[in-house]
Amino acid sequence: MSSSPPLQAAPGRLPPGLRVYAIGDVHGRDDLLARLHASIAADWAAAPAARAVVVHLGDYVDRGPDSPGVLRRIAGPPPVPGAESVTLRGNHEALMLDALAPGAPAEAQFLWQLNGGRATLAAYRGHVPERDREILCGLALSWRAGDYLFVHAGIDPRKPLEAQTETDLVWTREPFLSWPEPLGMVVVHGHTPAPRPEVRPHRIGIDTGAVGGGALTCLVLEGDGLRFLSAS
Repeated sequence: MSSSPPLQAAPGRLPPGLRVYAIGDVHGRDDLLARLHASIAADWAAAPAARAVVVHLGDYVDRGPDSPGVLRRIAGPPPVPGAESVTLRGNHEALMLDALAPGAPAEAQFLWQLNGGRATLAAYRGHVPERDREILCGLALSWRAGDYLFVHAGIDPRKPLEAQTETDLVWTREPFLSWPEPLGMVVVHGHTPAPRPEVRPHRIGIDTGAVGGGALTCLVLEGDGLRFLSAS
């Protein structure tokens, strides 16, 4: 576990007294998520604030070895006692839900397995229990705080924020990633891996490729500053 240098200027602002811990794409790496949760708990114990929210940005399942463990961890108590917990849906949860739906066509099952679902099914030994399906169904698409919008993938910058669809929020890449203009809010997202967090005036990307050998990253937002925690 490691932390980056202290607070740096952020592109947005949160209300006073609120600290947000936003966690990027886990993809079955429950070992890294457990370490990152421990790091968050230690960070909070060292300097608590009035209110904490832990936001998981989606893509808990597929590709990595322990998707069941990740789903149960995000559904359990947050690493900060008394903190609020926000769990967002990623495109891999959307694929999994489509494949597990009653009467799902073979194409949906094939698409999920092709995109990492085989590892998830292997971890479940072929059967996903109802409690874990309920976790998947209960995931939100977005969450807002202060100047920030938290989503899995991004938004379609050509549409108003209130017109964004599930496909926009869990699947989008372009033209969002290269969009040069303000978006109305600073979008915090995962979905598109990069070697290190990407901080732009209108977006912060925190998928650092944990399942591919990179770190699992947590963005810490407070006031008008930001910093990072990580586990590798």
